Amino acid sequence: MRFAAALLAALLGSGCALSPKLEPPTLSIVAVQLTSGTLWEQRLKVRMRVHNPNDLALPVKSLEYALEVEGQPFASGMSDASFVVPALGQAEFDMSMTTNVAGTLIQLLGRGPDARGQSVAYHLTGKVTLAHGLLRSIPFEQRGSFRLQQ
Repeated sequence: MRFAAALLAALLGSGCALSPKLEPPTLSIVAVQLTSGTLWEQRLKVRMRVHNPNDLALPVKSLEYALEVEGQPFASGMSDASFVVPALGQAEFDMSMTTNVAGTLIQLLGRGPDARGQSVAYHLTGKVTLAHGLLRSIPFEQRGSFRLQQ
């Protein structure tokens, strides 16, 4: 009985096997498409890619995010897309974003008729909530760029 209690205390103290250390997934924006909008609100379809650097599959329950585009706050919210990212693999999914930051969109569209295909910088932060396991959320932060599509 004492041996079992000592073993349990040692495992809890070291965190061994009970809460695996997971590396944050890498998220990147694959494509952004304006689906509808007014001056005050724009709806976007965003294609995301998630790369899992861990040797365990990630059962994603939801994503919480904040997105800056060209250094300006652009959108935030939560996606309830459920999917599994395989161990050492990747998955893609679409999510809808709604933004009321007309200035950023006007800045992007104001690049002129040759705007399509231009690279746009972004900064994405948030957390991935897992469907099960001892570790329930993993924070992430990514910087990258995407190309405008019409």
